[in-house]
Amino acid sequence: MGKKQQISQITAWSPKELTTRERLAKDIRVNWQLYAMFLIPVIYYIIFRYIPMFGNILAFRKYNPGGSIFGQGPLTLKYFKQFITAKPFWQAFSNTLILNGLYLLFRFPLTLIFALLLNEIKNLHWKKFVQTVSYLPHFISVVIVCGMLKEVLSTHGPINDLIFKLGGEKISFISLAEWFRSIFVVSGIWQSLGWGTILYLAAMSGINPSLYEAATVDGASHFQQVFHVTIPCILPTIATLLILDIGGLVGSGGAFEKVYLLYSPMTYETSDIVSTYVFRMGVESGSINFATAVGLFEGLINLVLLTCANFVSRKVAKTSLW
Repeated sequence: MGKKQQISQITAWSPKELTTRERLAKDIRVNWQLYAMFLIPVIYYIIFRYIPMFGNILAFRKYNPGGSIFGQGPLTLKYFKQFITAKPFWQAFSNTLILNGLYLLFRFPLTLIFALLLNEIKNLHWKKFVQTVSYLPHFISVVIVCGMLKEVLSTHGPINDLIFKLGGEKISFISLAEWFRSIFVVSGIWQSLGWGTILYLAAMSGINPSLYEAATVDGASHFQQVFHVTIPCILPTIATLLILDIGGLVGSGGAFEKVYLLYSPMTYETSDIVSTYVFRMGVESGSINFATAVGLFEGLINLVLLTCANFVSRKVAKTSLW
């Protein structure tokens, strides 16, 4: 009878009969450290991402300093009409697309190629050394990177000294609008190339070695194994990262800090992007409503691009975020 009672008690408290709330409470008690770590980013996003969304109401209502933070008066599309007819906005919008598009066009394939090359290094010590060296630029502050760029590209910097010694004339790279896009893209690739390989290398490490063995038995060359084994296996990772990059094509991402520190009125023609335009209008000019309307429009465009990229990826690569 004692054994039967024990069995009945175990059955009565079986996890299958617990409700979802009870299972969650039990899991929290057991793994409370993990939930505590998870709570930190949740609080961060609630405070700095979701609560500020209520401020978007200022894109439709007039705001007066000292008044309600949610504005006053009736809802209106006045501020949307203002920036749609403003030439500087469309210049900033096109600059944002061009800068982010060029950056994505060069960085995305180069990051993938660099990851494939790193994966082919068999010497573990040499591989770790190359990874460490390539990761380091990512941890350098944008302020320091921009300071380095200004020093290197100044008229008295090493690049202009070399040009002068070769018989050419010194070029004021930072002050010329036609050079800004090249500086932005090249410096961005240098800073993010190594760091961008982490997810690719993690995906490659999960590939079953028997696939390479089978390809070798079938007579596939090393180059063919990369195209027919490695890339197809990491295709979901490639598609996911591409979707996220396309979704932020109009957004500032990490571009605002670099552009703000490098640009000047002389380079607005090619350097002024939506985020710097919003900053100037909202903070420097005090047009809070106008800047909020522009920022909301930027977010909607990013949402549309992300949805379209996700749809195309689901149809073509059979992989999507949702």
